[in-house]
Amino acid sequence: MPTTTLSATTTSAAARFTDRTALVTGAGSGIGRAIALAFAAEGARVVVAGRRHDPLTRTVQLIEELGGKALAVTADVSRAADHEALVRAAVDRFGSLDVAVNNAGVFRGGAPLAELSEADWQDQLETNVTGVFLALRAQVRRMAGQESGGAIVNVASTFGAHARVPGATAYAATKAAVAALSRGAARDHIGDGVRINAVSPGATDTPMSLRPGETESDRATRARTALPLGRIAATREVAAAVLYLASDDAASVVGTDLVVDSGATA
Repeated sequence: MPTTTLSATTTSAAARFTDRTALVTGAGSGIGRAIALAFAAEGARVVVAGRRHDPLTRTVQLIEELGGKALAVTADVSRAADHEALVRAAVDRFGSLDVAVNNAGVFRGGAPLAELSEADWQDQLETNVTGVFLALRAQVRRMAGQESGGAIVNVASTFGAHARVPGATAYAATKAAVAALSRGAARDHIGDGVRINAVSPGATDTPMSLRPGETESDRATRARTALPLGRIAATREVAAAVLYLASDDAASVVGTDLVVDSGATA
């Protein structure tokens, strides 16, 4: 399913996030864009963040076409100052920061660990791990001072705590760290009124799940036998998991890591 559309089921769902502000990083495409659209469809005011302005502008346009409100802010998640600026932008424009989804991440791999450059290792570490740490720190500090608290969902991966594959060792290490950060921070800050959880997607309908030279049709054929469900996940299905964890429906869910992977690690 295209990442720029919402299903009838999503758009007709109860507006669980009316009068709430959601911040989504990595929202210019793929899973991040699907998450931003899903929040908007359920009433949230959405701050979309990423390194490139044009894709974010497109996400805002799609949200506004739904009748929603959104703000695009360019940011480098590996920089502490950018996270502070994101939080300020959300509060200045919409009055609060109620939900944050830390989705931004990079993959540098495809070869054995011994062939990975130090630059590619550092890029993944700074974006996928340090970026989530800095995000959590800025977001928790704001949410802990709000009477209503807040909810944070970090996007990890089945590569890491749940599965390993050749050529993705460093990426898996960073995403396992995201899962650990999520659980530890959840225990640290539930007393402050901030609920923290993680979602770990498996193969999803984004370019990252395509093998070198593989077409979408090739991928669908492979998935029919490689995955218990017989297909990869749609971005809207990952978004639905994120929205559940961020919603009051999951009020007693703290420090979980929700796997969405078509049964691959079952």
